[in-house]
Amino acid sequence: MRRALAALMLAAAAGLPGAGVAQPAVVAEPLTLARAEALLSDNNRAIAAARRALEQAQADVAIAAQRPNPQLSFAVQNINPNRGIGSGAPRSKTVDSVIRVDQLFERGGKAELRTDTARRAEAAAGEDVEEVTRQQLLGLRQTFYDLLAAQEKLLGAEQAAALFARTVEAAELRLKAGDLAAADVARIRVDALRSQNEARAMQGEVARGRVALAYVIGIAHDGPWRVTASWPALDAVPPAAARDADIEERADVRAARARVEAADKARELARALRTRDVSVGAQYEHWPNRADANSQGTGNSFGVAVSVPLFLRHQHEGEIARAQADWYAARDALEQVRAQARAELARAAGDLAAARERRSRFETALLPEALRAAGAAEFAFRNGAIGVMDLLDARRVVQAIQAELAAARADHARALAAFELGRGSPRNPRDAPR
Repeated sequence: MRRALAALMLAAAAGLPGAGVAQPAVVAEPLTLARAEALLSDNNRAIAAARRALEQAQADVAIAAQRPNPQLSFAVQNINPNRGIGSGAPRSKTVDSVIRVDQLFERGGKAELRTDTARRAEAAAGEDVEEVTRQQLLGLRQTFYDLLAAQEKLLGAEQAAALFARTVEAAELRLKAGDLAAADVARIRVDALRSQNEARAMQGEVARGRVALAYVIGIAHDGPWRVTASWPALDAVPPAAARDADIEERADVRAARARVEAADKARELARALRTRDVSVGAQYEHWPNRADANSQGTGNSFGVAVSVPLFLRHQHEGEIARAQADWYAARDALEQVRAQARAELARAAGDLAAARERRSRFETALLPEALRAAGAAEFAFRNGAIGVMDLLDARRVVQAIQAELAAARADHARALAAFELGRGSPRNPRDAPR
């Protein structure tokens, strides 16, 4: 960490091309799930993009709340090209000078409706931040547990490779003593090499999982850092049928509801277009009175004007029809989101129940029996009661069950995360909208 900070400071001082560019965070080993969730909140790119969209929606509220500015205009008119503008100071020229101020007054509650529409769009953007955070948090937990399972598989593969190495040594001693055939020793060597290949393959899987997790939480993926966590308990959050309250509390459903409300306000705003706005103008006019024959000025005068639009060609039927269609589309989208959420929760509950049962069977029955059988096979082989093939089969079974148990634990953890996060917004990390 100190070396990395020193290098970054030297690059900034020297004006190197990489200076000033944001660098990925460096993670302290081991990485816990809580720390990973905190890094997700700070560094995840999808969450950052959703927050920018929220900031844009907040700016739209400020824009919608603004009233029309007055218009100031200045005109010089009644210029006679044949007689000219005369001599003297600017105010003595024989021209008509007009200063005018016009102000548009919106009627029909347009300003309030426009602001309400923007506020509901802002609320939907805030819910989008929660929904993106929920999805990214689900992806984080699934990736985290995949990496944790890969680490367990690697540990089991390395232990199996070490055990086979010791078995090869013991088999060679028995071969020299004439107690074991050369063909059996060759079989043991083959399985030892296969176990080394499996361990190397698991190293690649761990490396891939580390890269995937590093991308999600925005940290540097290189380095030998690892994750650490306890597997969720089997009795955590028993699956239950999806309730309407769970559906309505999801961030995506809340966002869809906010968009329906925004579309409803936009529909009212479109109908308000039929209420005519009034523009009021006031002007000051100066045309100097001069004693020569070229001037027929009227001196200083004032005027007031009022203008309203004439609905002769249309009465905003298109805008009203489009707003109505948008409202129907928002309602349809809300029902679709609700149906998807209900199906997702039902699927998550079913996956969780199946994953719990599978993991429980591995932990309580399959692995203990396989270990017991492998221990008996090791004892029998050392005493010459069984052949090498029986021993290798027993070891393969244990190694396969250990790998399947790690996968079953990861499946259960992923299913639990999907069920927990599918019922509502994330409890943290760090209150997603900012």
